[in-house]
Amino acid sequence: MAGARARGGYPQGLPQPTSLLEVLAAHAAATPDRPAIIESGHAAPASVTYGALNDAVLRTATWLRTARGVRPGDHVAVWLPNWSESLTLQFALAALGAAVVSVHTRYRAYEMANLVEIARPCGIIMPGDFLGIDFAGVLRAALESSSAPAPWVALVRPGGVADTDIGVSTLPVGPALARYPRLDQPTEDPSAVATYFATSGSTGYAKLAGHSNAAIVQHSSAIRRAFDMRPGDVFLSALPLAGVFGFNPTMAMLAGGGTCLLEPTLDVERTLADMSRFGVTHVVGGDDLLGRLMDAWHPGLDLSSLRRGGIADFAGRAGAVVEWAARTCGAAVSGVYGSSEAFALMALWPPDEPIESRRRPGGRLVSPGIELRILDVDSGQSSAPGQPGVLQVRGYNVADRFLVRAGASGPAVDPDGWLDTGDLAMATVRPDEFEYLGRQGDITRVRGFLVDLAEIERFLLTHPDVAAVKVVGARADAVTSIVAFVVTEPTRAVTSDELVAFCRAQLAAFKVPARVAILDELPRVASANGLKIAIAALREQAGALLAEG
Repeated sequence: MAGARARGGYPQGLPQPTSLLEVLAAHAAATPDRPAIIESGHAAPASVTYGALNDAVLRTATWLRTARGVRPGDHVAVWLPNWSESLTLQFALAALGAAVVSVHTRYRAYEMANLVEIARPCGIIMPGDFLGIDFAGVLRAALESSSAPAPWVALVRPGGVADTDIGVSTLPVGPALARYPRLDQPTEDPSAVATYFATSGSTGYAKLAGHSNAAIVQHSSAIRRAFDMRPGDVFLSALPLAGVFGFNPTMAMLAGGGTCLLEPTLDVERTLADMSRFGVTHVVGGDDLLGRLMDAWHPGLDLSSLRRGGIADFAGRAGAVVEWAARTCGAAVSGVYGSSEAFALMALWPPDEPIESRRRPGGRLVSPGIELRILDVDSGQSSAPGQPGVLQVRGYNVADRFLVRAGASGPAVDPDGWLDTGDLAMATVRPDEFEYLGRQGDITRVRGFLVDLAEIERFLLTHPDVAAVKVVGARADAVTSIVAFVVTEPTRAVTSDELVAFCRAQLAAFKVPARVAILDELPRVASANGLKIAIAALREQAGALLAEG
């Protein structure tokens, strides 16, 4: 029967899609009137069905090919918030065998100049009006400092903005888009890179990790199964689509025939109201994002539809969010793991694990197409279960191509395809499971002992007065010491000396922080995957504290 579906799968009777365009076409043919996207931020949230999305994709692809000259292998920078056009362009460029270069809306001239220099996009698509940001001015400054050829520029939702200095046109929508015929000869190549994501470099420059069309489809299917995403489910797309943490679960929900609720900006009250109104079933985010939703929730908001979630522990609040979701909504939220190079949500803890296990970062691999190994830091040999080591991964999830600036570091992928993540992990008795411990740089040698700073963080969080903590190693007078930065519970008044004594009573002497600083909040830095703790700023502050004696 037309439209019949297997639970959580593609339409029955159709072959499994191998490309992004096939994924969308399958759902558009089977259930054209089902909402694929609901975009918030409007007086009346805009809804786009699978049929309408597929039509817009094919017409936009024609515009890109005929009006902008996009060809297979081209790069087009998409510098947009979580708008429906972001997803339309992803599918449309893939249909042409071209690649999206994902750009966070927070990027400014220095970052844009670096990205243009690395990716050399033939075109840049950006908002005409979003949060009052002068995108045209930022881009002009970036292009002036870059040696790359000048790209064409197109505005989305121009809002009266016109800047002929950088060759602006407008992305056609509605009646303007209807003038372009549907693309009848796609040049989609499943093996070609479809999206590049920015990731940190070790030389002060970012690098771009590119994932193929087929890898995105394969990973979307794996995430869909791991999160039990079903037709009719609704995913809260609140993290930027410019990062893998927001992009991957959004694409997974579309792979499963569900609906993506796009939140262009995070207004906590509006987002909670949207979750209740549209029956959100799945959430993914850092504990900064989900923690803010938890703090603002009240019993008048019905979140009983929430069933499954994934959380990254950026600020030490993951455990509290996991417990709140279970208690309030009956939802199973699990710790996850991933990166731009190895794809977000490559691992998560199953929903039947106890809460104490699900609150940990890491998890079980979502696909047999992904392998892991954990190597001892000193010997390079495989670590036994329960012992820490450096995490390496191999599989379809590892980026197919890296773009780097001249003089910057390339990918840490060996000839056998193993990616050195630079992360520390601990194996379990299962070969497809691990617990994430922290970045390799978070292992510090103090008085001859290797100290896992994450262990001290986990210990300090057991104190009833501690709400969040970050521990760093810093040097003063050629000596490395440990400094802990703590945010206390609002109603508690624990002192730094009391927290040092708490550590001294239960930790080995070389693990006891030399200083504990109590802050109102931990400093954060924006990334495409959410707000993260500003480690560099804390290390600088720690050095100053140690220098004071």
